[in-house]
Amino acid sequence: MSALPAPPRPDAADAVLATRASPAEIALLASVFVVAACGLVYELAAGALASYLLGDSILQFSTVIGSYLFAMGIGSWLSRHIEHQLVAQFLRIELLVGLIGGLMPAALFAAHSLLPLGHGLPFKLMLYGLVLAVGILVGLEIPLVMRILKRHFRERYALRELVSQVLTFDYLGALAVSVAFPLLLVPQLGLIRTGVFFGLLNAAVAVWALWLFRAELRTLRSHALACALVIGLLCAAMLFADRLTTWAEDRFYGDRVILRESSPYQRVVLTSGPAGVRLFLNGNLQFHSRDEYRYHEALVHPAMAGHGAPKRVLVLGGGDGMAVREVLKYPSVEQVTLVELDPHMTRLFAELPMLRQLNHDALRSPKLRIVNTDAFGWLETQQDVFDVIVVDFPDPTNFALGKLYTTSFYQRLDQHLAAGGYAVVQTTSPLIARRSFWTVAATIEAAGLTITPYHAHVPSFGEWGFILASHRPWRQPTTLPDGLRFLTTAAWPALMDFPPDMARLPAEPNRLSNQTLVHTFEAEWGKVHE
Repeated sequence: MSALPAPPRPDAADAVLATRASPAEIALLASVFVVAACGLVYELAAGALASYLLGDSILQFSTVIGSYLFAMGIGSWLSRHIEHQLVAQFLRIELLVGLIGGLMPAALFAAHSLLPLGHGLPFKLMLYGLVLAVGILVGLEIPLVMRILKRHFRERYALRELVSQVLTFDYLGALAVSVAFPLLLVPQLGLIRTGVFFGLLNAAVAVWALWLFRAELRTLRSHALACALVIGLLCAAMLFADRLTTWAEDRFYGDRVILRESSPYQRVVLTSGPAGVRLFLNGNLQFHSRDEYRYHEALVHPAMAGHGAPKRVLVLGGGDGMAVREVLKYPSVEQVTLVELDPHMTRLFAELPMLRQLNHDALRSPKLRIVNTDAFGWLETQQDVFDVIVVDFPDPTNFALGKLYTTSFYQRLDQHLAAGGYAVVQTTSPLIARRSFWTVAATIEAAGLTITPYHAHVPSFGEWGFILASHRPWRQPTTLPDGLRFLTTAAWPALMDFPPDMARLPAEPNRLSNQTLVHTFEAEWGKVHE
């Protein structure tokens, strides 16, 4: 018996067919790329907005992404019940995704300003309601595209080829957006315009589908009208995005907003009112020009004057240049190194005349060297030793900041502190966040350093705490630089005295493996906003 001829290899046949893709096929696969990019943008925008407006970025991103993926699963499951008019249903879903997802950042900004408790339950219900709605719609998209491809090009695709093609374009779209979102989209367009722009891309996919499959759509005019309405609404939102942002932030911050910019790391807002200028990072107050001198004099001078004649000084954080301004009041200082993560901050405070006046042009001093990088990693790679180290980080509102308050960080800090030197750490409020304050104290002690805690009253913040860390006991200085507006040598005893409501509490050190400080801080400051 003669042997039967071998059947053609599916892989070879697929390769031949792949070279003959029709324009409709290419268009559908390209739409998968766009759909994936849009879906991820809405997810990232919701997470970023939740972080800006609610704080604790890790918690917000985790819950938003988890809710979004869960909703996508629901959408995928629901897609099985769509049996007829697949193209028409896909077109409607694209328009809904574009409209809801595209306007979601604008709606959340407005809601945060209008709701009685912008950080409370009504806002959170709206946030997660929108995330679930967009997630369900996005979950419907990919299964429908697969079924449309299978129905119209069934002779070209085996199931494995179909899934491979669609998921390849899906993941490529996600990759492109994940890189562009922090580096290009948010810094250049802002969150509201970014959302609207990708809403328009979803609407463009709907128009594309309308044209490609116009012959099989029963109500072509109504679909075209729907496309035109959605695109018109999104264009109007793009046109008025700046006005909406201005209105929402003016209402939220109270004073007139004179600068609003986004860097890859944070949202920077400056306000101006009768009492002065305020700086907010991600919605959190960093200083008020009317009393920032109290904070920065208390932060810097106990360590600097306690040393006597510091030559080399390291400032970690403090990209506004205020701490550097105080450091430069000592003639003995030869070099100051400022390590600030966000180059946008140091550039802003070195160039804007109003801010240069506040920091006395400290960021333009020839004695200053600015390094824009992560302080934790920078300490690991450097060998320099400093007489004084000033640590002026934001409060530990999330795990990314919490790592800068751990035993691991303070051990690295110790390696760069001269034997007779002093480090000082801003340490939140010992009155409002009492356990958080003493947790930092216990953490520094666990790293092998001797501590001297103290506090000062800053009207914009309330009672604020600091901790000196060293290998030798701190002695009260007998002299201070001329021209200080708050600190005097007679004030030392009051700064060191902790009344019963701020007295030390037992606390465990904050370690990278547990980050207990972040949870403690959130619980204590959360009571203030209840």
